[in-house]
This record gives sequence, structure tokens and C-alpha cells, in this order.
Amino acid sequence: MTLNNMNITMSDLMNNYPRDMKGYGQRGPKVTWPKKAKIAVQFVINYEEGAENCILHGDKASETFLSEIIGALPFENQRHMNMESFYEYGSRVGFWRLHKLFTQRKMPVTVFGVAMAMQRNPEAVEAMLKADWEIASHGYRWIDYQKVPLDIEREHLQKAIEIHKSMTGEKPKGWYLGRMSENSRKLVIEEDSFLYDADSYADDLPYFVEGKAVNGNYKSHLIVPYTLDANDMRFASPQGFNSGEQFFTYLKDSFDTLYDEGADAPKMLSIGLHCRIIGRPGRFASLVKFLDYIEQFSDVWVCRRQDIASHWIKHHTPD
Repeated sequence: MTLNNMNITMSDLMNNYPRDMKGYGQRGPKVTWPKKAKIAVQFVINYEEGAENCILHGDKASETFLSEIIGALPFENQRHMNMESFYEYGSRVGFWRLHKLFTQRKMPVTVFGVAMAMQRNPEAVEAMLKADWEIASHGYRWIDYQKVPLDIEREHLQKAIEIHKSMTGEKPKGWYLGRMSENSRKLVIEEDSFLYDADSYADDLPYFVEGKAVNGNYKSHLIVPYTLDANDMRFASPQGFNSGEQFFTYLKDSFDTLYDEGADAPKMLSIGLHCRIIGRPGRFASLVKFLDYIEQFSDVWVCRRQDIASHWIKHHTPD
């Protein structure tokens, strides 16, 4: 089918298209969160520091993504000392600020942990485990996999699982690559050991897709969608948040909308955090303010992603 082909049939539009544009439609599933909560709120801490693009890691150039240097250019075959220090802030300071906040409030968290980053800071991993946080895999490297060959991406997935198991005692239940390729979900489903993956932004509820497992049989695979809008990454992007007050307002508006809908159609709100971004003092206060806000509500389920996945599989598995 080309741009010049105007002979597209209704069958082509409805049946021969690999994307699902309908979703749950006008009448979604009847959702009952634990304790009859009107909304499931899920905080993700992305732990990426020490696995980003860097010639010290064997890469051709420095990192350009999600730092205080908006629009950063890659330094080819050179270290970018400023960029490196921004990432170092996340593991040295930002992580511990977030850890203290959530543990003091006894709020569960999911960590998207990049395996190489975890290897560089076992103390942080031990703190995550002690807090009973879920550590989902964020891949082996914090790089863009769009053009990575299939065999290399498969090798990285297996290496991520191996490192994760050696550091936590078990394989990860969740997977989120972020900068994924067309092959990423295929490899996750083939692996056949994950409870869910989060490489989607397509819904306010989990949903199942069909995929082929390593034995060649088709299976239902759960997606627990993530977010790039209720996410502190917008502090580090053009037309993003300029202040903590904007971040707080956006989170509050998102929560209020979904909470109101939850009277008859409960949904989930994912909130993405990065140690080097929200961990900065001037932004951190907005997160504290949001936690203060949602703690006023008794009918809110603050949980880990694996808790959402387990609940969904128990109550909403396809026939």
C-alpha cells in the first residue's frame, strides 16, 4: 500500500492493519481495584545513571538525552564532562532524596532499573530491595535501540536478565526499554518470563496483545502502559515544565480527572520520575506537594506495577 494507492478497501482499514486503534472503545472493562479504589496511582523511578551513552561504555559519542543541557549535541569520540556530571547527580544525590521520601511515607514504588547502572551502584539496589520496591528491567543499556541489530538487542535482553537475577535474586517481572525498536516486544514475548511490559502509552488501563512465544505458540501478553506526559522528563524537553508548580498542576489535573472518572470507571495513573531530574531541590518540592495532595484521599490505591499486572491477570485474563 503506497501513498498513491487510493484503492484501499474497508477490509484493509479494519483487518489488515497491525495497530489497534479501537482499544476498549466506548465501554471499557468493569474494573474493581483493591479496596474499591477509584484510581490506581503508580510511581516509577527510572534508574539509568551510569548506563547512558558514553565513550567509557564503548559508545561512539556522549549522551544527548534528558539532562539540563536541552538540545545537547553528541561529542564524538570524546567524553562530555558536563553531561556525565548531570547523570552522576542522579545516582549520588537524587536517588537518595527520592528513596528517603517514599520510604518515610511507606509508599510503594517501581524502579525501571538499567542493568549496567545497577551494576555501578549495588548500594542503591540493596536499598530498593530493602524497601520492597519492585525493580523492573529497563534493559541492559540506556540507549536508543531503534537501529540496533536484532541479534545484539536479543543479547542485551538476555544480559539484562542475567545481571538483574544476580543482583536481586530473581528475574525481573516487568520490562520497559523506553527507546525501543520494532523487535523489542517480539523479543520480550519470546523470552516468555515477564509478567508484563510497559513499552506503550496507548491506554489508561492494562491490555493484552497476542504474540509468539519461543516454542512457536501464540500467547496473551500483558501491557501495563507507561506515560511520557505525567513525567518529569518534560523538565528537560522543549515546551516542557518550566517550574515545579507546572509539574504539580499537571499531576493534580491528571489525578483529578481520573479520580472523577473512577466513580464508575476506575483507571490508572502512571507518574515517571528520574533521579537526576526530579531529584533536584527546586523540582523535588513539587513531588512532595503532590504526595501530600493524594494522601488526603482514602480511596486511592498506590501500588507497584507488578501489583497492577497481577491484579489484571487475575481478573481480566482474555477468554
